[in-house]
Amino acid sequence: MAAPIPEALRDVKALTFDVFGTVVDWRSSVQEELTKRAREKIASPAFASLPEPSRVRLEAMTTGGDWAAFAQAWRTTYYEFTRDFVPGESAWKDIDAHHYDSLQELLRGWGLEGVYADEEVRSLSLVWHQLKPWEDSAAGIRRLGTQLVTATLSNGNQSLLRDLDAFGALGFRKIISTADFGAYKPHPSTYLGAAAALGFRPGEVAMVAAHLGDLAGARANGLRTVYVERPREEAWGRGEARYEEARGWVDLWVAEGEPGFLEVAERLGIPE
Repeated sequence: MAAPIPEALRDVKALTFDVFGTVVDWRSSVQEELTKRAREKIASPAFASLPEPSRVRLEAMTTGGDWAAFAQAWRTTYYEFTRDFVPGESAWKDIDAHHYDSLQELLRGWGLEGVYADEEVRSLSLVWHQLKPWEDSAAGIRRLGTQLVTATLSNGNQSLLRDLDAFGALGFRKIISTADFGAYKPHPSTYLGAAAALGFRPGEVAMVAAHLGDLAGARANGLRTVYVERPREEAWGRGEARYEEARGWVDLWVAEGEPGFLEVAERLGIPE
């Protein structure tokens, strides 16, 4: 016998999804592309013309597997950028522009300045448009979409999110970017703006995320919350007070090892 639908979610009509880390596996996708581009550069005729320190550094990073750390550092700049952005005060910059600017800075900081031509850096910065979904993502989103409005609610800009939706055949019914509201999560305007754009009250919308900080922002603005654990995505440590407290306020908690969005659909009573 199926478990009853959680009381807090019985009036929900729409789901808004965080994307990076929740829907797509950014870590492996970005690391693989960084490694591929480095190997292509090493194998190219242009490699011999690079300064020796750059050649040595590129080869060492590629054979040593350092691109995983580079990918994480790149992702960290995104967290810092969106966290520090103040609507109405900070100059607007979308996530594509941030990814390009931060990639240039990281290449300089990691001793790789000049390894890639500017057009190569710009092309590489767009790797975030083609990230592999988690195994359950497309099937789960499509199943949930048979009864609920499914929408992105991501800091990624519209073109980035549309590309991810198409690349992963995700089937979102609506693409919403926080850029639509001139802000980044967890600013209240992003959660409330998404609910308004969908035509629902905040309590009729549930935020789906693999990050408790995102869900805390959604909850503070009246949205319901669905937590889907993903590998290495949670910033709040197990055992921390805020993590343990979240177990009491998250409306639906899907643990790592359970089938992600398919489990969400199951617990919401949405048939296959």
